[in-house]
Amino acid sequence: MKKIGFIGLGTMGAPMVSNLLKKGYSVTVYNRTASKAEALVKEGAVAVSSPREAAEGNDVIITMVSDDNSIAEVYEGDNGVLQGLHPGSIVIDCSTISPSLSRKLASQITALGGSFLDAPVTGSSPAAVSGTLVFMVGGPADTLESTSDIFETMGKKILHMGDNGTGSVAKLAHNTMVGINNLALAEGFAIASKSGLPADAFLELVQLGSAGSKAADLKGQKIIDHDFSNQFSLQLMLKDLKLASSLTDGASIPSPMLNLAKSLFQAGQTQGYGEEDLSAVVKIYESWIGQTIAGKKL
Repeated sequence: MKKIGFIGLGTMGAPMVSNLLKKGYSVTVYNRTASKAEALVKEGAVAVSSPREAAEGNDVIITMVSDDNSIAEVYEGDNGVLQGLHPGSIVIDCSTISPSLSRKLASQITALGGSFLDAPVTGSSPAAVSGTLVFMVGGPADTLESTSDIFETMGKKILHMGDNGTGSVAKLAHNTMVGINNLALAEGFAIASKSGLPADAFLELVQLGSAGSKAADLKGQKIIDHDFSNQFSLQLMLKDLKLASSLTDGASIPSPMLNLAKSLFQAGQTQGYGEEDLSAVVKIYESWIGQTIAGKKL
């Protein structure tokens, strides 16, 4: 079996590693906060102290970190991934980053004799735990084929989108819709709740009707329960919407709904909800109507 180096052990990365270990892969792990590796070491992972060490001697290197700046540091910084690669290395980045950075990394890794796939995911933390993530992948088809066993251990579906950078574009377009859909759910809830409708009955209507969405299925009950425990944080959604906005600005693509979504998630971040689940954006609406979606006055 291929030897894997995995960098980034947060909400998504840690369960992805756990699934690889359960399947019998040899996994070397690195995380900036070293304590996050402790549970995985008990499961059989080997912890190292730098991205370079995570790359050295491994066939496949997977990264799952938060943003462009973190990725640039992991790859290009002192003791970064690029210093530990060897000809034939395959690098898979599952982070949500700008398409331009994905293409830059692909060029750098190809020049070193390796191959790169930008492979962001959708599914949030429950899917990472259950191994049912969906991967959208940009890069060489033969590289994707050679690593299909690894992807299938962590996910239920692998969609090849095209050349390097297309996986990142797909993720930003997708998360634009996720952000907008969650705001639509919050706005519908606000109209119904302020008008005296029971929130649970309204949610059932949404799920049965044409307004149904993954947002309603995944976040509707969380909103009613005021349970904003983090599955995918508001601040990460805002980060993705900012990346999507940069992409549309650069390509001269009109995106009025994206811009509005970005503004409302920015308001949520400003109000201090950044580390809560993205569904916490509903608190903006609750402040406007003076009550929670469940009907309690603020």
